[in-house]
Amino acid sequence: MTADDQHQQDDWASSRTNRLPSFTEVLSRRTRPPVDLFMFYLFLQREGAEDILDFWLDVQQHENLCRAYFKDVRKSGRTIKEDWPQYWEYARRRGSIYGTVVGINPETKRSTASTGELLTENEKRQLAAFGMSEGTASTSPRPLEQATARGTPASPQEETNPPRSSTPFSLSGRTPTLFNIRRASRAPTIIPRSSAITRMDLVSSAERIFYRYLSPAGNMVNSQENHEIYLPPSLRINSFPLSSSQEPKTQTELNMLAQIPDMFHAQKEYCFKAMEQDAFPRFLRSKAFGNLTPISALVRLIAGLITLWVGLSVAFSLIFLDVQPRSKRLFLYLPFTFAILFLISHQYELDPILVFLGQSETTPFRTLTVREPYVRKLLLGRAIWVTILVAALSTGLTLLFWAVPGHRL
Repeated sequence: MTADDQHQQDDWASSRTNRLPSFTEVLSRRTRPPVDLFMFYLFLQREGAEDILDFWLDVQQHENLCRAYFKDVRKSGRTIKEDWPQYWEYARRRGSIYGTVVGINPETKRSTASTGELLTENEKRQLAAFGMSEGTASTSPRPLEQATARGTPASPQEETNPPRSSTPFSLSGRTPTLFNIRRASRAPTIIPRSSAITRMDLVSSAERIFYRYLSPAGNMVNSQENHEIYLPPSLRINSFPLSSSQEPKTQTELNMLAQIPDMFHAQKEYCFKAMEQDAFPRFLRSKAFGNLTPISALVRLIAGLITLWVGLSVAFSLIFLDVQPRSKRLFLYLPFTFAILFLISHQYELDPILVFLGQSETTPFRTLTVREPYVRKLLLGRAIWVTILVAALSTGLTLLFWAVPGHRL
């Protein structure tokens, strides 16, 4: 990270001194650990649901590639209307998210991180050309409920059956990942360019996204790994009408090619809303109010129960053996403190010791430094509360066993 990037990060962080970051800020990489994009990816990965974020990032890269193509055309001195008349006519009639780039009415532009409607009338007509139904996303099932087993996209005959899933999360049948970081995001911020971008590059990008995320596993080509995500029937794309290995020649193919730049925008908007409304709030609760991973919290529960059993065994032994002097029982404070600390850490998914050290877990027993100011403040307040609670319960339990009269059996 350059000095300018660091300065910009500091400015963004200073604007959030009294609030948690928004989902848009996380996706645009304006936040710091433990509420940054990397940590959100790991959070989804533990649930086996990172493919929806991969899809969003890959579509974002596809759209950036299209923007770069349009900008290159304009820099060459040609207009989009001259270079790609089919797309110009399509964008002029139906609207496009690249309106300001290609010189169409800026009002047709839609944000890359949606805050508005999921689907416009123009997008419905656009999506229908790719074999998608004309319903709106607002009538689709509520996003981000638990995914069911893997299946194939619903056909018209299957519409009457219960949907295989009601979440855009992956249908690959994988189990949640607790320990390993399998892969980083496949959508780089900067697009590597060794030559001028062509329209076939756009087709290749769209084709890869379709076969990776939207096509059933049985329809995979070129041995691509499939990570099919759920989409409501109104947003499903049933086929990809072009090939990256062959230039479009017929008028129908040229018309289809004109839709490639905007092809996945409605699906991307839906996935954004789904993550924002369900996964992201859970992510904030996990990282802004706790600093442990589920497996680490489970280990603390087991350690706490074992330590509590040891402490109680020693306590009752001291009572029924009537060990003197009674002050020896005060040493019970140590096992009771560790036991209660482990148990409360599991309950709150927060380790106060790690908080005081400024650390938060990424994967089990691996930590990074907390750098988001407001999150640091929240965690410190909760850590102080947990410390007081542990001290009070440990003291009370120790005094209770100290006050019990001894009776040798």
